[in-house]
Amino acid sequence: MAVPSLQAGIDQAGSPVRLLWEPDPAPWLPEVIEPEYAGWREEQAAWHSGVAISDLCHHMFDTFIEGPDATRLLAAVSANDYERFAVGQAKQFIPVTGRGHIVTDGILLREAEHRYVLSGIPAAQNWVKYHGEKGGYDVAFSTDPSSAFRGGGDPKLFRFQVQGPLARDLVEAAFGGPLPPAKFFHSVPVSLAGRHFRALRHNMAGQDGFEFVGDWQDAAAVKDALMTAGEPFGLVHVGGYAYASASVESGWIPSPIPGIYTDPELLDYRNWLPLFGIEGKRPLNGSFFSENIEDYYCSPYELGYGRSISFNHDFIGRAALEKAKDEHRRTKVTLVLDPEDMRKVIGEEMGYHLTYARHRVEAGSSLVGLTHQTATIDGTGTLLSLTLIDKQYAEPGTEVTVVWGEHPGPGTSPDADLGFPRVRATVQPAPFDEHARKQYRRHDLSRPNA
Repeated sequence: MAVPSLQAGIDQAGSPVRLLWEPDPAPWLPEVIEPEYAGWREEQAAWHSGVAISDLCHHMFDTFIEGPDATRLLAAVSANDYERFAVGQAKQFIPVTGRGHIVTDGILLREAEHRYVLSGIPAAQNWVKYHGEKGGYDVAFSTDPSSAFRGGGDPKLFRFQVQGPLARDLVEAAFGGPLPPAKFFHSVPVSLAGRHFRALRHNMAGQDGFEFVGDWQDAAAVKDALMTAGEPFGLVHVGGYAYASASVESGWIPSPIPGIYTDPELLDYRNWLPLFGIEGKRPLNGSFFSENIEDYYCSPYELGYGRSISFNHDFIGRAALEKAKDEHRRTKVTLVLDPEDMRKVIGEEMGYHLTYARHRVEAGSSLVGLTHQTATIDGTGTLLSLTLIDKQYAEPGTEVTVVWGEHPGPGTSPDADLGFPRVRATVQPAPFDEHARKQYRRHDLSRPNA
């Protein structure tokens, strides 16, 4: 029996929005790891005041891309710069459609001259594989899905993030001294407990840190060595709740809606994609509802990827991005939700809360933005919401209102007055974390005075 395609699902549902709309879905949390180890509050605090370790082995897809045409393919399907892409370097991968909408992002690591690994949610990986197969490129693909879709097998790679003000001390204790110099988002080969792997200079919420990546067979030994070295420094193991909230502080909007559902030129792509993948199953919800899926699309400029876009080569969507460079109306901000209002909405205790809902953001009665991820950040005493907002309302200190509720979706007018509560909010920068905003790329853990 043929696997139904994304386009078949859209046709049966009647529209992309009708396919994806799901009021109040359970929030995504990373697979396999516990929701909490020390408690989400302590875990959130650890990367600000101490040191934390996050186990990222299970929740991402990895697609390995190898062959003589690997670089040529990637350059054709993304806006990244490949002229200055060194072996061992990683980039935020930026694929866009012909109309300039983000497909979604990912982390692309160059492992060798003709070998890359693209990690994250699979939408960007599907984009690369489709064009590689259809375009006749001399390239091979191998995909290792997340543990939720692997059927019980082990991952191919391990990933452990160590970050926080004491990360350098822990790393030097574990490795017997400073690691080789590494610029931001560059990796170096390292050895620990007799195992060989890579140390990627990377942060989760703006604090000092490394991401250690290697073969799964070495995972237990490497993690045990890091945990043991971390004991004198009060190393805290980060669970799913705290990990999922880190992107709110660091200003990264996870899993934007792929801009693939309406372009007639992408009909073959939608017929190639399976219905039971992320493009057909990642839910839409929130107080904002529109029957037009394009109202949920994002430009990479809105997401803050402008400085990573390179026009030194031809790629899908180049003309659209050149035109949109100075025309996009929204920008990314952090909304600080009024704690008193939030207590009225979700309860006096106001414990951990996480949602990826697209809630309406209003100035007066006018729609001026949409939230994309909202989470409780204990250090702020309230919830923060990553939001795309009209530029005229993006000045820090601007007061707006978030409409908090779950629109029932098709069958109810998008403009229906459903009596949803209004939450006062104040615009602040994204990233909200000052270290992430001002020093994210400056620190180098290999330098004694970094």
